Amino acid sequence: MDLNRRPKIGLLLIGAERFQPLGEGTKDGTYKERKAEETHRYIDRMQEFADVVFGEPVYTRDAAEREVSRFFNEKVDGVVASFMSWAEDFAWIRFLRELPPMPLLLVSFVRDSLDITDTNDENQFIDFLSAGALVGFQEASGSFKRFNRPMSELLIGTLDQTMPKIRNFAVAAKARAVLRSSNLGLLACYNEAMWATYVDPYNVFMKIGPEIHFLSVMEVVDEIEHTDDAVIDRIVKDLANRYEVYPNVDFEKFHASVKATYAMEQVAKKHGIDLLVLNDIDTVLFKFVGLRPGFTPLDPEEKMVTVPEGDIGGGLATYILQMLGGSPANFIEPFYLDHENGLIVAGHAGPNHYHSGNGNTIIARDERFAKSQWKYAGAPFAWHVFPAGLKTMLHMSEKDGRMKMVCTLVECLPTKHYLASYSHANFKPVHGTPEELFQKICENGVTQHYGIVDGDHLDELEELAKMMDFDFCRID
Repeated sequence: MDLNRRPKIGLLLIGAERFQPLGEGTKDGTYKERKAEETHRYIDRMQEFADVVFGEPVYTRDAAEREVSRFFNEKVDGVVASFMSWAEDFAWIRFLRELPPMPLLLVSFVRDSLDITDTNDENQFIDFLSAGALVGFQEASGSFKRFNRPMSELLIGTLDQTMPKIRNFAVAAKARAVLRSSNLGLLACYNEAMWATYVDPYNVFMKIGPEIHFLSVMEVVDEIEHTDDAVIDRIVKDLANRYEVYPNVDFEKFHASVKATYAMEQVAKKHGIDLLVLNDIDTVLFKFVGLRPGFTPLDPEEKMVTVPEGDIGGGLATYILQMLGGSPANFIEPFYLDHENGLIVAGHAGPNHYHSGNGNTIIARDERFAKSQWKYAGAPFAWHVFPAGLKTMLHMSEKDGRMKMVCTLVECLPTKHYLASYSHANFKPVHGTPEELFQKICENGVTQHYGIVDGDHLDELEELAKMMDFDFCRID
């Protein structure tokens, strides 16, 4: 699944059929010619962040139906619609009825300035008619509300005022479309120690989109047995050249961990998995594999997102953030608050994207399991410190059959490796104290897992939550 593709947005522009020929011979041309010029301005601005699907301005019922077919056949993520002036509303109503369920944003574009002083002048009179987008917007809003389509919003403003909102709409519509086409793999089961992370697989498919495939540990065991050791030797060598390796790392166990990681990734790919949710503390995994795979993703360019502890909600949060952020997202668990220094200390054991460069990753022994009875006790893993910078932090879980999102911004601070066996970092809230932040978070009822990614994506998350009918809380 290409998480970084551009949004694909249909653009519907409705004009007045009876106005089309008016203004022949005037300085600025006919109404139809003026609207064609406006169209280019809208498309140019939207193409800064989306691929725009557009035929021509709509003036008739037949043209409206053609645009419905165009948008459906080209699989747009959503539609931006606008009345360019007053217009007969039959085309709009037909469009509302025929358009399949998808995100729809009704926009009224307001001109930055007007130069209408005397409409006795024919050129100015046509400009007066052409500038009447507010009339069309009011007219369109009535049917818009009567149809009461889901995933629909309206917006009014200048191009500069509306484009940030349209961009958020486009990004969220793309995220919705990607989720509906994604495959989620659970290897091999929910985490029996954390019932609060359980979700209803049917609800995930029906209300969010991904199909859930239940993968078997024995598939991984079989893949391990049939994997050429020479392939693994090359990967081990590459990782050892790329990252610092601690002296106490056992290279036989290093090889075993990479081999298990490779096998797990191959099994997931055979099933077409985009988001792999690994229950990495499953005793069946430890018994038959002898360790928890410690190096996914093996390839820095790997598109599949992998998270630990069998938490589908946490996995979806990480997957969505990686899509919105366009950069690797990480999976964290806030461990404790350092009150004296105003810090949140957070991280997680198990798989986490570690290819961020800047010396943030060390290959180290997994001290947490070093004295266990499993075959490869203490097998190394990619010990990662999350890169510093502003992060969006997102929690997702299920309540009463609905998914919930709780999100905020945190500042990830420059951190040295100090929590053995856990990828980690120190964080500060953007606003308030850590205690105030977690008071607000926990009042919503959460689990302990979150995704984080570079940048501020709260607006896009809020837009996506509206489209998906999620409960939503943003803490600024």
